[in-house]
Amino acid sequence: MIVIFILNILIAVPIFIIIHQNLVQFNWYFHLDRIMVFLFIIVFIQLVLRAMRRITLISIFLYLIALLYGTVFGNYGFKNVFEDYQSMLYTMSDNPYPQDIIVDKLLPFPSKGEIINAIDYENPKVRDFAVMCTNKYFKNIKGYSDYTTTIQCFAVFKQINRNWNYVSDPKGHEYFASASESVQYLAGDCDDHSILMAACIQSIGGVPRIIHTEGHLYPEILIGDKADLETVNYLIKKVLFPRESNGKTLHYHIDERGKIWLNLDILLNIREDLL
Repeated sequence: MIVIFILNILIAVPIFIIIHQNLVQFNWYFHLDRIMVFLFIIVFIQLVLRAMRRITLISIFLYLIALLYGTVFGNYGFKNVFEDYQSMLYTMSDNPYPQDIIVDKLLPFPSKGEIINAIDYENPKVRDFAVMCTNKYFKNIKGYSDYTTTIQCFAVFKQINRNWNYVSDPKGHEYFASASESVQYLAGDCDDHSILMAACIQSIGGVPRIIHTEGHLYPEILIGDKADLETVNYLIKKVLFPRESNGKTLHYHIDERGKIWLNLDILLNIREDLL
């Protein structure tokens, strides 16, 4: 019964968020309308799970076995489930159309566990490389103390993009090099490039994410709000990359919280401009 109730809660919370965001606000005292809705969802799901108790318990048992196997052997495990659940709740919280987000989040992310493991940002080699980049580029930029970390992340970006050598994976095999491996030669395909960029940025306090599209991975970095984007745009165009960014447009995404992520895949073609 305890297991079924816990499963009930895990299912009920995202369903309640969907209903809460799509129902008219009645403004009852103490939000009694929302409390009643939540209780109704809990009771309904509990009845359904109890009616299918045998199937539910067998499914939960098999699911836990699969997660245990994934945790032990480095595939999709308990930690990944927790992170995905957090991500789902995050993206739903302020989104006016959370149903689409739920569908998107439940779709499988190819090789997600391998990619997460490859972003070994705590590895000393990765950290040392990132720190070296911050000493090499943009060290003496003045007047932007609130954007020091962002500027340092652009130093990492410049070093990697300027020296990256594209090397394909073995034919017929998808190979994900860890960041600590790629940092030695600065070579690999788009997956390896994204993994290294994300790990280095994270190792110095930046907030990266990797976007998966069909047959391609690319990194993005969290910029902040629209005011931050204006400042970063000025920094890129006038201070950090004035020649390389001439005539080019910044590409970014606005997430469900209104936060802006800068696309580092097509930010600047620094390699061609500088070599």
